Amino acid sequence: MKKWRLLGVVVLAFVAVGVAAYLYVSRPTSSGTEPRAVAPPTVDVAALRARAEQGQAQAQVQLGNLYAKGELVTNSYAEAAKWYGRAAEQSNAEAQLELGELFEAGQGVPKDGAHAIKLYRMAAEQGNAGAQYTLGFIYEAGRGVPTDQVEASKWFRQAAERGEPLAQYDLGQRYDLGVGVPVDRIEAYKWLAIAAAQGQPDSASRLKKVKAKMTRAEIKEAKRRAADFSPPKSTP
Repeated sequence: MKKWRLLGVVVLAFVAVGVAAYLYVSRPTSSGTEPRAVAPPTVDVAALRARAEQGQAQAQVQLGNLYAKGELVTNSYAEAAKWYGRAAEQSNAEAQLELGELFEAGQGVPKDGAHAIKLYRMAAEQGNAGAQYTLGFIYEAGRGVPTDQVEASKWFRQAAERGEPLAQYDLGQRYDLGVGVPVDRIEAYKWLAIAAAQGQPDSASRLKKVKAKMTRAEIKEAKRRAADFSPPKSTP
């Protein structure tokens, strides 16, 4: 009897890993929303630099963005990291996220995945949806941390509730497949519908598949939940 119990556990573990791997490899690369403008093309770089040097965190982030993108200034990840670092020291969540990405990639700073995760967490705990989504992906893939699908779902949910379309898509899939959360087709439909309404391109086809598994009453309730959804603003 113990032998078959153990075999059942192994099979279930294999299935769970397989589903998680499916989520990982099938991850969409587009949220369907337009990318955030780094800065207007007519920005006064000298004035922006002056504000940054005076300690204005948002100016420091904007200047870091210019250096990271090579827009209006010569591309320099080291300079980007310097300005993101100054803003991050003032607890600016966007700067913490951007600086974390530089540490993860080893651009302008020594590569340090552990420090990157620390920065992501600091930003995520302030409510930054991008950082919350990134943490979800890290735990989903086991990138620098032990794989933890429950923890991944927690962060995807927080990002989804703040309006991040990719997180909404991912959370919808998780509710459909039961990865890190119980199977719940109503919640799956809700999140996929919300993501689709924001233009996330993979959500509509996934939504049709989920809908085919639902009763009319379940679909009605899912539509009601989707219609009632209203995200708060993400922390800058």
